[in-house]
Amino acid sequence: MTNRGYKYHPYIPNSVPNVQEEMLKEIGLKSIEDLHEDIPEDLTLKGEMNIPAPFKSEYELKRHLEGVLNKNKTCTEYVNFLGGGCWQHYVPAVCDEINTRAEFLTAYGGEPYEDHGRFQALFEYQSLVAELVDMDVVNVPTIDWGQATATAIRMASRINGRGEVIVPRTICPDRLMIIQNYCSPDIKCVFVDYNEITGQMDIEDLKAKISSNTTAVYFENPSFLGFIEGQGEEISKIAHKIGAECIVGVDPISLGVLEAPVNYGADIVCGDLQPLGIHMNYGGGQSGFIATRDEEKYVMEYPSRLFGITPTTVEGEYGFGDVAYDRTSFAKREGGKEYVGTQTALWGITSGVFLSLVGPKGIWEIGQTIMQNSQYAINKLSEIKNVNGSLFNSCNFKEFIVDFNATGKSVEDINKELLDKKIFGGIDLSNTFKELGQVSLYSVTEVHSKEDIDNLVKAIKEILEP
Repeated sequence: MTNRGYKYHPYIPNSVPNVQEEMLKEIGLKSIEDLHEDIPEDLTLKGEMNIPAPFKSEYELKRHLEGVLNKNKTCTEYVNFLGGGCWQHYVPAVCDEINTRAEFLTAYGGEPYEDHGRFQALFEYQSLVAELVDMDVVNVPTIDWGQATATAIRMASRINGRGEVIVPRTICPDRLMIIQNYCSPDIKCVFVDYNEITGQMDIEDLKAKISSNTTAVYFENPSFLGFIEGQGEEISKIAHKIGAECIVGVDPISLGVLEAPVNYGADIVCGDLQPLGIHMNYGGGQSGFIATRDEEKYVMEYPSRLFGITPTTVEGEYGFGDVAYDRTSFAKREGGKEYVGTQTALWGITSGVFLSLVGPKGIWEIGQTIMQNSQYAINKLSEIKNVNGSLFNSCNFKEFIVDFNATGKSVEDINKELLDKKIFGGIDLSNTFKELGQVSLYSVTEVHSKEDIDNLVKAIKEILEP
């Protein structure tokens, strides 16, 4: 084999011909092509791929990739008002210091004798999140909020054997796609309308659509569109009346100032850990959690790992290990509740570090700051001619919809001009929520200063009133 004149890649050891020959001999093959013999002939590429010539050194490759990446404009250079599921929050330096330690960095598989301290760290994370959401049991994190929600819905369906889940039309579109993909074909989504004035769930429409086949009612609080759903207790009562579960998706950093969902009737709480000490990583850094009461019917339906604490044979000594391990696909393989693959345990440890640092008072202070900042932004934006700083007449946390319909300009055009002013404008909702017209989802957190918000208002004024 050759690679555009090279017999092997200088910095990829197993591309050296004699190394490849030794590996092939070990598995009883003569050539790499033997590995692909099951691929039909008509599907194989006959010519050469149209790709650039390989770089001669690792340094050249690194320099090329850094040049490509440097074309990105980051939130360090620009002021960012984007959110919608991945938000800019302050990350204490110690979070990165801990999660890069060798004993935690992989945080994937393994046992206590391989990964010293990992089980305890995950137990501590679970305990801290459980305290935050006022629940008893929290899982090792899933990939993201969407996966956590989809799994929570399947947990509910296994509990009551039903095949429909009610969701609000204001649900995050990306999250909805994950739910529909993961729950198909066993569980169907039934959509409930929202009140045009408040954005909150239409209770009468909920009553009309809930049925004996409803496995759960799911809603988000705060919602994807930023407003706080103030009808949680009524929604949960409607769900429980027909024997359905109430599942609430939550931004955990809001729980310093908002009531925990369990206190207005939630049976299962899920959400994303990203606001709790995790950087935005090009849209990544997501990590979903699920929380329930310590009841067997819930615990035994978790597909993912749960860690507990137990005394050892030495008095005063404690150990950490799996709880009800035999329910997982790790133990039963295809007989498990669901298949569980790659998870995000490292982000669980990171969130545990964050929560241990800020404590209850810190979470409250962050929540207060976010609500004050976002309310200030709404009021200042509403002072701009033909702009409504908050489309819905509800209390907001962190995010809010800015209505540009009366300006005569599209959100797309406004955002392009904001980029010229080194500002990332809000998410354009004109395609995903077409009935709302030219509206944009803005996010304000504790990292935004008064000056940042004032500069945004000034920039939009200049764009709309040149």
